[in-house]
Amino acid sequence: MHRTTEKEDQTMTVPRQRVYYVVFVVTSYESFDDAIARSPDDIAAHVARSKELHASGTLLMGGAFLNNPQEPLSTMAVFTTREAAEEYIKGDPFVLKGMVRTWYIREWANMFA
Repeated sequence: MHRTTEKEDQTMTVPRQRVYYVVFVVTSYESFDDAIARSPDDIAAHVARSKELHASGTLLMGGAFLNNPQEPLSTMAVFTTREAAEEYIKGDPFVLKGMVRTWYIREWANMFA
C-alpha cells in the first residue's frame, strides 16, 4: 500500500511498509555550527547525495538532531531497505573523511502499516 503526497507540484509515492531501516550517526563535531564552520564542502556533498537518494525513493527522511551542548552532533536517516541504509553510510562524505565517531543501523517497525 502506498500514500501519495504532493509538494510544490511534485508527487512522491511513499511506501507503507512494516519495517524501515534507520541509520544513527554520532559525528566528531561539537555542534551543527561546528560542522558548518569546519566542513562546509562536506556538508554540501552530504546534502546533495541525500537529496539524490530521497528523489530515488530510498531515503524517506533524514537530518541532524538539534544542538545539545552535552553531546556531539548526531544525525539520523530513514531508509526503505537495509541495503540502501548500508550504501548510504558507507559512501557518506563524513564517514569517508573519518568525521564519524560511531554509526549503526536499526530496524524500525511502522505502527501504521
